Amino acid sequence: MTTGAALAVAALLAGTDMPPAAARHLSAAIRFRTVSHQDPAQDDRQQWRDLRDFLARTYPATHRALKRELVNGDGLLYTWPGSDPAARPILLMAHQDVVPVEPGTESSWTHPPFDGTIADGFVWGRGALDDKASLISIMEAVESLVTDGFRPRRTVYIASGFDEEVGGHQGAAAIAALLASRNVRLEYVLDEGRAVVEGLVPDVSRPVALIGVAEKGFVSAELTCEMEGGHSSMPPPATAVGVLAAAIDRLERHQMPARLRGVTRENLRSLAPYMPFGRRMMLSNLWLFGPFVTRALEREPVTNAAVRTTTAPTIFQAGVKENLLPSRARAVVNFRILQGDSVAGVLDHVRRVVADERVTVRRLEGTVSEPSPESSTASPAYRAIAAGALAFAPDAVASPSLFVGGTDSRYFAGLADDVYRFSPARLRAEDLKRIHGTNERYAVDQLAPAIDFYRRILRGD
Repeated sequence: MTTGAALAVAALLAGTDMPPAAARHLSAAIRFRTVSHQDPAQDDRQQWRDLRDFLARTYPATHRALKRELVNGDGLLYTWPGSDPAARPILLMAHQDVVPVEPGTESSWTHPPFDGTIADGFVWGRGALDDKASLISIMEAVESLVTDGFRPRRTVYIASGFDEEVGGHQGAAAIAALLASRNVRLEYVLDEGRAVVEGLVPDVSRPVALIGVAEKGFVSAELTCEMEGGHSSMPPPATAVGVLAAAIDRLERHQMPARLRGVTRENLRSLAPYMPFGRRMMLSNLWLFGPFVTRALEREPVTNAAVRTTTAPTIFQAGVKENLLPSRARAVVNFRILQGDSVAGVLDHVRRVVADERVTVRRLEGTVSEPSPESSTASPAYRAIAAGALAFAPDAVASPSLFVGGTDSRYFAGLADDVYRFSPARLRAEDLKRIHGTNERYAVDQLAPAIDFYRRILRGD
């Protein structure tokens, strides 16, 4: 019995309707364990090959009309030629890879994380939200438009990296380099990022479609202290652990300055009309109330991240035995960099605040990124994305937003006038915990509006 026939029989026996095709396709995509690990040797490359074979079988019209290229192994780049060679192309993005399931948590999932179970109105599994729903929705939209005989005016590129969850160095970076080598200049890029959030913006009762127009940068500083070890019965006045702990304490107490400007300022101004009178008055007159608003935003972790470069100690290592003084202590502090700050400025700040020659400060090798430029909120592209987001969620209001995480789109900033970050999904507070967490899922009834969102973008509505 084929998979489709089995699903049909199961639905009939359950007395329910057959799940829509897009839900079945997302379910199937989740079953490919395209898990990215920090050590690429742990990746099962066959899963990526099987996923792209599935895409080719499931979307045959797309694979006839669009040129598909494999970039650096498993990166996917599709090209859909437009009818107007003078019009600059656009780029849609959605990555193939997912994060691992934390060992020991598998039994906490309502449905096994890689079964792609369709139940209770959701498609369950790792990658349902991040980012296979977007990948499948884009493919569904293209397939339907090609089948309808549509041809875009602008050339459309679709890029899908395979290592976004570990930095995108081999996937998206290679795709961006390939397009750059061809002198491609994009009108705009649309990647994952923000979504329609419900009950998450204080004092705004309506859902808010947050359109990411910028993302923070990031860098990690490694701090080490080496001192004489020895027996714990005769400790010196200062130890490696004590010196390094004091340095971390100073960094947490003396954070980089908070600033209310740019996209965060614009976000507050755009939402002010939907807030109670007192808040509306303050946010409509930030020239006067800006300092008060900034201090209020600093009080909560979520809003604090929108107004400053954040300081987060994430690793502290020292010692091997309870009665032995370690001769070396090591810590890592992660910084998410606000627009206006820089990697070099963060490292200067760390050295200035630590101010202890016994502590060595250096940039940790690995992923590092400067904060992105802020994209226009007055461009036709922004207006089209906002209109599509409101068609996806008609009860929402749209607002530009800062994305505090990182996306593959950062590699394309030099190729496009504007880069936007929005995924057609409706999220509540409980859903945010599901991303990279337990019981990740995507609502079946959101798939048709999500596909329509991408159809609108592709049609240039």
